[in-house]
Formats: sequence, C-alpha cells, structure tokens
Amino acid sequence: MVFAKIVETEKELQDAFFVRREVFVKEQGIPQPLEIDEYDESATHFVAYFDNRPIAAGRVRFTDELVAVVERVCVLPDFRRKQIGILMMNCLEDFIHGSEIRKVKLNAQTHAIPFYEKQNYIITSPEFLDAGIPYRAMEKTI
Repeated sequence: MVFAKIVETEKELQDAFFVRREVFVKEQGIPQPLEIDEYDESATHFVAYFDNRPIAAGRVRFTDELVAVVERVCVLPDFRRKQIGILMMNCLEDFIHGSEIRKVKLNAQTHAIPFYEKQNYIITSPEFLDAGIPYRAMEKTI
C-alpha cells in the first residue's frame, strides 16, 4: 500500500532526505550542499511510503507574500509513472488548503513541466538554469 504523509519524526525526515539524495544527488548529479539548503529547517516536509519503504518526498514553505512554495518533489525511479507524483502533490496541496494561501509556486525541471501542467500549474518564466539543470517557474491559484 502506498501513502503520503507530513513528516512528524526524525526518522521520517531522514527517509525524505534519503529519497532526495537518491534522486537529486545520485541520479541527477546535484551537489549535496545545494540539495540540502537553509529552507529545510523551516519547511514542512512530506514523505511517501510503499511497504514501509520511502519512495517519494517533497516540501512546502510559506513566504511573506502569502504564497506557498512547493519544492524538492521527487519519486524514486522504480515508482515513477505510477501516480505517486500526483499523490505527493495532492498531499502537499491539501496541506496548503488548510492555510490562508491561495497561490502556489514552484520551479519545475523542464522535463517535468507536462506533469505540473496536468496539475493545473502554468508557466510564468523563461527557462533558467539551477545547478546546471533547466527549469521554468510555474504557479497555480488554489
């Protein structure tokens, strides 16, 4: 059974960081010091499990402009194209719905833009590079 949840324990946080390391550091080659950043302490983290194995992660943080920023959404390769990304986004957005926030922003790797467009995000920037990877800013009103 697959489920996603808000991180509540140190073990769950380490599980989320494990998935992020596997995807961003090992698979995509992003340097570890760039992947773990200053926002990790203040963000709300999420992790998804399959048979008690961490398989996906993401985080949400709120800005001073009453905007939610969705970041570090990732799914282990063996679990992609199985609706896990949608499960994660639904979990993150359900959390945001419990706040005053009405706008969600994210930076999508260009290969993931179609996924986010299916979640009703729209592109709001030209392409830019971060850690050598092309991105586009996207946002959604909720």
